[in-house]
Amino acid sequence: MTADELATSARHDSTPPSDLSSAAQALWLAKAGRWDESHDLCQDVPDPAGAWIHAYLHREEGDLGNAAYWYSRAGRSAPPSTTTLALEWHEIAEALL
Repeated sequence: MTADELATSARHDSTPPSDLSSAAQALWLAKAGRWDESHDLCQDVPDPAGAWIHAYLHREEGDLGNAAYWYSRAGRSAPPSTTTLALEWHEIAEALL
């Protein structure tokens, strides 16, 4: 599955495809607007993938301090403020799928 296919599924389907990894399911839930479910699931995804998704989610909610902690756990720098959430989501999806 590609990042674009995952995004399309999240916009149109009521549940994530059954063959997705936990990380991809967390991304699907995030794209579907189900932040709490995504947050709960990404905590069970092993680092660094889970930490990267966790960082993204806290960036999305505007908690940049918490996001910075999770970017550090993921071994990544926080993206520049000019990087849209949509672009970062796509980057994560491409890296993890």
